[in-house]
Amino acid sequence: MADGVEQRLRDLGEFIRNQREGARLSLRGLSSRTGISNPYLSQIERGLRKPSAEILQQIARGLAISAETLYERAGILDRRDPDDEADVVAAIQGANDLDDRQKQALIEVYHSMRRTPPDPADPPGSGIPSGPPSGPTPAGR
Repeated sequence: MADGVEQRLRDLGEFIRNQREGARLSLRGLSSRTGISNPYLSQIERGLRKPSAEILQQIARGLAISAETLYERAGILDRRDPDDEADVVAAIQGANDLDDRQKQALIEVYHSMRRTPPDPADPPGSGIPSGPPSGPTPAGR
């Protein structure tokens, strides 16, 4: 194996071991949760084996962590820039079960939570209108 791949496997194994120990699980306990043999888990943790995506998914499930995190660490997925909001906004805009107003509201909430200004390309007034809602209000309020 190339040095970069070997280092990535060692880092992945160390990460899995740290997660397992943080969850107070023995190798045998993780093996029981995942259905992966004890020796194979040990080899993964020592960076001696390159686990498949399916094995990583089983490990993630056993550790109650994101499989995506393990895929990134194994080099199966490219790491995302945590400050890149394009994926979130694109997902909201691509949601077929939301109307345009709902999509804009979600995007504005997302921006407010991230403390990033909305895209200046968005037309003014495309957000949530201010003031009381129009139409009937629910009884009892």
